[in-house]
Amino acid sequence: MIRMLDFLFALLGLVLGFPVLLVLCFIGLFDTGAPIFRQQRVGQLKKPFTLVKFRTMSVDTASVASHLASNSSITKLGRFLRRTKLDELPQLWNVLKGEMSLVGPRPCLFNQEELIAERERLGVLNARPGITGLAQVQGIDMSTPLLLAQTDAKMLATLGVAAYFKYIFLTISGKGLGDRVPGRD
Repeated sequence: MIRMLDFLFALLGLVLGFPVLLVLCFIGLFDTGAPIFRQQRVGQLKKPFTLVKFRTMSVDTASVASHLASNSSITKLGRFLRRTKLDELPQLWNVLKGEMSLVGPRPCLFNQEELIAERERLGVLNARPGITGLAQVQGIDMSTPLLLAQTDAKMLATLGVAAYFKYIFLTISGKGLGDRVPGRD
């Protein structure tokens, strides 16, 4: 049922949001010269996939988790995109392809070994990663890997259609801080 909802909402979001996606791509060209950001992430069952987002940091920023990045790397447009969560819109493509869900544990980088080990131990990696979830609406980021993995496991243990809609609604209404960067909060 959730996969069907993911597919339907991702398709609708991409079709209806196409003008917004185009405008943000165009503005992003002037901001960084490369508006789309692609990065290998850990997917379901540790399978790698390429996550797609709007670029919020300068092109030469090191490929690290957001909480390890420098605040000075975020562009003016990037601040706006993160604050409004519009940087996540291109991930609807990942959802449409079945690599992600709208709701699930945020996909981490392969170099976040402590988080991967903890998620593996708790069975979190059996689920499709998501754009939002319990950890995101509670403001828990990847700087606390044990707490994040435990929160992800708690969410997955109780995830049904009602919780799915709850996390989406809370995210759209502005709950949670998104990807934290030092000095930004």
